Amino acid sequence: MTLVSADRTRFPVDPWALVETSHAPGSEGALETLFSLGNGHLGVRGAHVAEADAGLPGTFVNGFHEIFDIRHAENAYGFAKQGQRILYVPDAQQTVVRVDGEHLTLAGSEVLEYRRRLDFATGVYECTVVWKCVSGAIVTTTERRVLGAASRSSLGVELVISADRRIVADVESHVVNRQDQPRDDHSEHDPRRAGRHAGRVLEPIAAEGTNGSLRLEWATVASRQHLAVAVDHASNSPMPPFSTEPGSDRSGVRYVLPLDPGETFRLEKRVGYAVAQSSSAGLLDAAASAARPFDELIAESTAHYAAYWAVADVQVGASDELQQAVRWNLFQLAQATSQAGVAGIPAKGVTGSGYEGHYFWDQEIYLLPYLTYTAPAAARKVLEFRHRMLPAATERAAELNVDGALFPWRTINGQEASAYYAAGTAQFHINAAIAFAAARYAWASADGGFLAGPGADILVETARMWASLGFFGKNGQFHIHGVTGPDEYTAVVNDNLYTNVMARFNLRVAAGLDHPGISDTERLLWSHIAERIAVPYDSDMRVHAQDADFMTLEPWDWETPRSKYPLLLHFHPLVIYRHQVIKQADAVLAMFLQWQDFTAEEKQRAFDFYDPITTGDSTLSACVQGIMAAEVGYLDEAMRHFLHAVFIDLDDLHRNTIDGVHTASAGGVWAALVNGFAGFRDQGALPYFDPRLPREWGSLSFRLQLHGRSLRVRLTATQIELAVEGGKPLDVSVQGSVVAVGLEPTVIELRPAPAPAPSVFPRPFPTAGLSALAPLN
Repeated sequence: MTLVSADRTRFPVDPWALVETSHAPGSEGALETLFSLGNGHLGVRGAHVAEADAGLPGTFVNGFHEIFDIRHAENAYGFAKQGQRILYVPDAQQTVVRVDGEHLTLAGSEVLEYRRRLDFATGVYECTVVWKCVSGAIVTTTERRVLGAASRSSLGVELVISADRRIVADVESHVVNRQDQPRDDHSEHDPRRAGRHAGRVLEPIAAEGTNGSLRLEWATVASRQHLAVAVDHASNSPMPPFSTEPGSDRSGVRYVLPLDPGETFRLEKRVGYAVAQSSSAGLLDAAASAARPFDELIAESTAHYAAYWAVADVQVGASDELQQAVRWNLFQLAQATSQAGVAGIPAKGVTGSGYEGHYFWDQEIYLLPYLTYTAPAAARKVLEFRHRMLPAATERAAELNVDGALFPWRTINGQEASAYYAAGTAQFHINAAIAFAAARYAWASADGGFLAGPGADILVETARMWASLGFFGKNGQFHIHGVTGPDEYTAVVNDNLYTNVMARFNLRVAAGLDHPGISDTERLLWSHIAERIAVPYDSDMRVHAQDADFMTLEPWDWETPRSKYPLLLHFHPLVIYRHQVIKQADAVLAMFLQWQDFTAEEKQRAFDFYDPITTGDSTLSACVQGIMAAEVGYLDEAMRHFLHAVFIDLDDLHRNTIDGVHTASAGGVWAALVNGFAGFRDQGALPYFDPRLPREWGSLSFRLQLHGRSLRVRLTATQIELAVEGGKPLDVSVQGSVVAVGLEPTVIELRPAPAPAPSVFPRPFPTAGLSALAPLN
């Protein structure tokens, strides 16, 4: 079953909003993700106000987590010792509405009209329902929600009730501490889903309340982090709250009042959150100061998104349906990153508990490109956040007998939290991802201060790790053994192509730094390693091999039924590891990121070979496959991969949207547009464009922040138009020709892309590799 694109009556097309016009049970959890609100620090899922109508309601604070001991069945030296898990914090959205004694719920009441809307232009959630009550009254309720932008810890909720006849309205506003959400029957077998803590997670510290105001505080049992929630209620009724009842797990403020026709009852919840790592001193006051009037938050959010879209919007000259999907993904990027640097960017943003709220390499490879070119100051803050993890990464490197620093594969607090080392710690390539993101930011921003300071620290310490991890073999090549690349279906291998190619980049950039902390010996060693690092190549197939042994593996049985995908949920890892089958683009990703190191023929042959055997079980894969398909000239395949990426969550294609937005895939959608169809490449001598606009698109427009200037880009099938919006002219390479771009638009005629050579690698069967483009049944 798909969601949004499958039913355009229920989900009408609106280029600036996600709209639902009728309620149907069965997909509450996924829709709560799609209608969620976030600002990078605070996130609230788009649950309905009545508990009976919610699927997996919740509120999250980025970085607020509990720790627990990891119990390995067979322990070994250096295994991760302590896990971290983002917590469902006390939720202030739930409201009970009774009319003449009837509890209004979508599940149990008669609904005459229904409409909810998530507005991308303002960041406001709104849900209006017209009810026919048992008493005969026709009642309209409208709920609106908004988060602060600069006021990162602020949530505003407004509820308005009116009726066609005299009614008695009984409204209870709750703050619910759910402790830890229950899992469904399948979650324990799905490593993508969050686990649960065995006992109480948040223990009460304070619970105070009077006259419509609540002041509540908890502390995590093990990590001893503190969280406070303040909720102030305001209404247009002259009647005071009927009751105010604070509690450790459920608090409430209740209003009971008659309402005549033509009158409205407006209730406003002003919610503030505050967190502290160890002490609760002043925390209740901090939460209270974060509770802001609703209209102030509306104005703040509206101004924030006006500024955001002026820089980050991508206009697609295609259908409104596609434009809506693109903007939903861009909106999710804004929601996940607008408070970038306060903490990392979780794999699910602040929309769910999937992947336990951890920060992965997704942050640097899939999200920082978007931030670097739309909000460079935010990109720097994220890199500085990684930089603050260097001491812990240095300790981890020593534990694994390597020099320099080794960043954790998955973490919240800087400690390694991956319990399965083969698909976790062995992914040393996270070091290269962080180094690559640091170099890309420095290249794009010309921020010399960053490159000389935090950037140099990152590049130097990661280079030292690579130099000590590998070794020179008998043939003089430098080898890196016992690693896992991005493709987690081939684990703990020798000379993974992606890892080696990205390590080479890391070493080259570090060797080129003018930095007093680098000795001449180190500089020479890094340069020598970079030039001698092994890059696996199969001369018979004339294809770069994913690793030293990949070409010797047994082919996967492509008759495997679709119900057995994703493979990681149905086959033991050892079964997968010994076969030639790929979870996500690996070698292809290396050729995209290190685009200048490979010829056009090498890229095409790699895509032809690997794309058919890539299952797409990872949501990080389709966007990359689409980018490379566009570069080599396969525009139909590029579009198929792109459509899969852009609708991954909107259509719940991987059946786990309930756990939160696939934020990295949303970053991949931006990359597919800018790097794929617009053909933008960076870290060369100049910004470079070689567009591949889909035939059915009339145009593609966006902006890039480069060297302190805003470069406006507009593409058609035959032309690219460039202009610098303020500042000095910028030299840009378009299909190899250098043009000076200034304030006046520069129009360059585009040469038609050469037709790709016929593929010499037939697909194992017609839908292999593209199977993930269809919904999972």
